[in-house]
Amino acid sequence: MTDLEDIKSLIEVIECGGFNRAAIRLGVSKSIVSRRIARLETELGTRLLSRTTRGISPTEAGLELKMRGERILKELDEARQAVACQTGAVTGSLRLSVPLSFGVRHVAPVLAELARRHPQLELDVSYSDRLVDVIADRLDAVIRISTLPDSSLIARRIAPIRSALVASPAYLEAHGTPHHPADLSGHECLIYTGRTQPDWRFFSGKKPISFRPQGRLHSDSGEAIRQWAIAGLGIAQSPAFLVADSFPKRELVPLLTDYPQPASELYVLRPPGAHVAGKVRALIDIMVESFGKEPFWDPCLMAGHGLVDGTVEAPGEAAE
Repeated sequence: MTDLEDIKSLIEVIECGGFNRAAIRLGVSKSIVSRRIARLETELGTRLLSRTTRGISPTEAGLELKMRGERILKELDEARQAVACQTGAVTGSLRLSVPLSFGVRHVAPVLAELARRHPQLELDVSYSDRLVDVIADRLDAVIRISTLPDSSLIARRIAPIRSALVASPAYLEAHGTPHHPADLSGHECLIYTGRTQPDWRFFSGKKPISFRPQGRLHSDSGEAIRQWAIAGLGIAQSPAFLVADSFPKRELVPLLTDYPQPASELYVLRPPGAHVAGKVRALIDIMVESFGKEPFWDPCLMAGHGLVDGTVEAPGEAAE
């Protein structure tokens, strides 16, 4: 009888395009994956993979078995979850993609608690800011910070993600404090390249204001931008969750607080379908529990952490 682990190995080899990455994904050695594929081919009496100097590609039979195998594994997982729901247990493997900086700082502890509460749940988490294909990558869910994406995915809004314009007291002492978005043209800006919208946007009442930042330091890492700002190298626009803990220590101070910036949203996205797997429901519940009221970093944007009645303290001054 065909072993389900053999089918899982074939699926991973085809998805990953090779034995090495498939073995890493499966948590076994390359030789074990190779033996599993050989066993399948012997049992079925046909080649499932074509091996060339340019790599590995599935044969027509390999693609057929992959498609049907994925269907079998999905139905088996749903059957397990249906039985587990009757006992209140959360089981299976939760494959998840989360943003890099936010994920490492804030989601990782939440997932640790999720694993503690549900000891039969397996977690397979990718920390990356790249856009992923939930269906093609066979993910159960993704956590993303953005405006609501236009797609067939089902989105659950968790919390607003607000931004702050920040600089170090040393930078402001040396270069002055901007009081209007137009004043930023005379400043060195630290530019995050991982965003689709290059402009920094603000509101003056209901009137939108856009500013195209200029500067010599660019990075696709929000953490790197934060470190550069603390080092006094310029002004940064960063999400509050990344910089709020720098306000009490006076490493950074918020700027232009009279000109609010558009907020993004924190979402959990899942594939389409009326049925919500128990493992995905458990993820959504703990995300809402952790971030769904008032995200703990937002109060740091208010009075007591560098703000006095909505205005920025001048460098060196203390709040009353």
